[in-house]
Amino acid sequence: MSTGDTSSNEVSIDAALVRRLVAGQFPQWAELPVVRSGAQGVDNATYRLGAEMSVRLPRYARWEGQVEREQRWLPRLAPHLPLPVPVPLAQGVPAEGYPFPWSVYRWLEGERADPAGLVDPSGAAADLAGFLTALQGIDAADGPPPEWSNGFRGVPMADERDSAVVEARIRPRIAALAGLADTGALTAVFETALAAPAWHGPPVWVHGDPAPANLLAVDGRLSAVIDFGTLGVGDPACDLIAAWTLLPAEARGVFRTALSIDDATWARGRAWGLSAVLPAPAELSSADPARAARARHLLDDLVTDHRLS
Repeated sequence: MSTGDTSSNEVSIDAALVRRLVAGQFPQWAELPVVRSGAQGVDNATYRLGAEMSVRLPRYARWEGQVEREQRWLPRLAPHLPLPVPVPLAQGVPAEGYPFPWSVYRWLEGERADPAGLVDPSGAAADLAGFLTALQGIDAADGPPPEWSNGFRGVPMADERDSAVVEARIRPRIAALAGLADTGALTAVFETALAAPAWHGPPVWVHGDPAPANLLAVDGRLSAVIDFGTLGVGDPACDLIAAWTLLPAEARGVFRTALSIDDATWARGRAWGLSAVLPAPAELSSADPARAARARHLLDDLVTDHRLS
């Protein structure tokens, strides 16, 4: 999930470029096929390298710091986590006209998690809560704080830096839905989060964006957590994004109970969820009825939960 205006600075990446980078820096893999990997993320491009590896390359200057962060921290975190995460195998350097560092990882099997395809949503909620509990329990000393290259994940709600939940970003997004959604109710969700007490504990490890695109599933069950570009230490409320983007209402309570989340953290987490599901106006007035219905359902879930709290 991107935060910040990077659209004018995108670097063009294709399979031919990736082949040249690999051949020039890792000749032992030069003969392996390079294939674009399914749906691409906004911040990074991913290509499959042979049968057992993948190549991940930042698209924008803002996200180049993610490479060093994943290379440094994922090998230290992985042994303590109950689900597989990407394992860095090598780090590339700028070359062939490509200006950023880049990574080679071991390939993880699975498809991006589809909320509608979960065979046991409550089981998925428990599995993900177990993963986040383990992550939060790892010693966070010297971990990366909220900063520009991780989208300021984990900041307090009142922080004025350019996070996904900064007031200067959220309020205009809500206002843009006037006449299409209940902007008063959405504003109440956000203002309740602003008024909630800040995180009272020490900073903990956060993934930053455990949304469906960053979770893998095999046969409808969670199998891995990927894309740790927004990894950092801070307020764990940002990882409640998963409650609003992955889980249906009946599994959300399982998730909250398993994480032992207090009311204030849950309220802040709703704001992070709001930042993830707020649609563009065109999405609510889309000619695709299923797409519009899905967007409205996600908003209604947040508002209903807020009203029942």
